[in-house]
Amino acid sequence: MWFLGWKGESGFSASSTAEQVTQGIDGHGLTAIVTGATSGLGLETTRVLALRGVHVVMAVRNVESGTKVKETILKEIPSAKIDVMELDLCSMASVRKFASDYISSERPLNILMYNSYYAYGQSKLANILHAKELTRRFKEEGVEITANALHPGSIITNILRYHGYINAVANMVGKYLLKNVQQGAATQCYVALHPQVKGISGEYFMDSNKATPTHLANDSELAKKLWEFSVSLTNQK
Repeated sequence: MWFLGWKGESGFSASSTAEQVTQGIDGHGLTAIVTGATSGLGLETTRVLALRGVHVVMAVRNVESGTKVKETILKEIPSAKIDVMELDLCSMASVRKFASDYISSERPLNILMYNSYYAYGQSKLANILHAKELTRRFKEEGVEITANALHPGSIITNILRYHGYINAVANMVGKYLLKNVQQGAATQCYVALHPQVKGISGEYFMDSNKATPTHLANDSELAKKLWEFSVSLTNQK
């Protein structure tokens, strides 16, 4: 549990904050693109990376909201280098479900059966598989770029805002059982900046430490099939 503060090999724990895991790190000369940067984990990630000298590009759907967030951060960190970029999501066709059993078979994609919680879990599996396959391709091509996946933990954010009853319960008990935003942003800031992660690629991180994902997330063949499936959906060669 995060509140027990058990430290891993990195010296950090689930209770560590983004500022703590990046303390003393100089990020000048680095550029980071942060999506969802106007609220929750994205906002805190933007703030802490900027605090460490990173040039942050906020990729947002609403430029006005992004500009307001930028101005707020600049009041706290006058030297922060932050740009706002519009992220256009309207051109992609909506794919309602990715399932591991689909890309391992030839049957048609079933878009009629949709469960938001199941789809969310599948999207996280896809994130990990993508990072692993991307790492494999980088190594194969001799490209010195790393790609990792991470789990920020269970956090109090607005992700459940469209689930009234569940959102109300989560907000009531969340402050006792869930991480706050400062703790939730720690792992991505750790993976992005900490020297301990330099050169590491294709791994999965949780609570600012390397962790072991599910057996499906370690399936290299599934990762390849997901890549090919994604390419076919986006009509890329």
